[in-house]
Amino acid sequence: MDEDSRIIVALDCDNRAAADDIVDRLGDECRFYKVGLELLTAVGPDVVTSLVARGKEVFLDLKLFEIPNSVAGAVRAAGALGASLVTVHGMGGRGIMAAAVDAARDFPALRILALTVVTSMTDEDLADIGVGNPAEEQVLRLARLADKAGCHGVIASPRDVAALRGALGAGALIVTPGVTLHGESPSEHARPGTPRAALSAGASHVVVGRTVTRATDPAAAFRLVRNSLAV
Repeated sequence: MDEDSRIIVALDCDNRAAADDIVDRLGDECRFYKVGLELLTAVGPDVVTSLVARGKEVFLDLKLFEIPNSVAGAVRAAGALGASLVTVHGMGGRGIMAAAVDAARDFPALRILALTVVTSMTDEDLADIGVGNPAEEQVLRLARLADKAGCHGVIASPRDVAALRGALGAGALIVTPGVTLHGESPSEHARPGTPRAALSAGASHVVVGRTVTRATDPAAAFRLVRNSLAV
């Protein structure tokens, strides 16, 4: 996998014009974009088909957590849009994750990723919802469950990557949000890391947001992230 394909830019926008502007300014630099709940809710699924029509790959971050039949329907809809990655909550259990995997079989290019522990959550947050394990243990627990359910990989923080790679093996996708360059604020992420550290530990992809999207020159910022991987 070349370096450009490993970097996913998060289009965390609340309107189509802002998202289109980022994609236009990045041009050929970026091949992979994340569309999350904010943008999808604000502008609808056409944003996904538009990106796919431009030759981009789309990580559709739905964080599905519903009854298995509803999850399967949403996955089929994501596949029909042309998404490459879609997320389901690991906390939903094996039945929900397996339903997502089964629904994706009709779309050979679609991969199902299980969200382990949201990168903003701390041990205290987990305790509030009745999870006594620390975050790193809960991440591994849910990742192993996702693997048994047939998921193609997981979403986890950069700090979880090394343990996950050891647990899941070489073939699993490990996608890490919460990456920032040295000196940048981690924002709402409780367990951040640099893109280079995440990939060195075994991540398959890193998700970058404000580092690129709020830069004066997004293309130059993207190149800075890409160059940091080779240092």
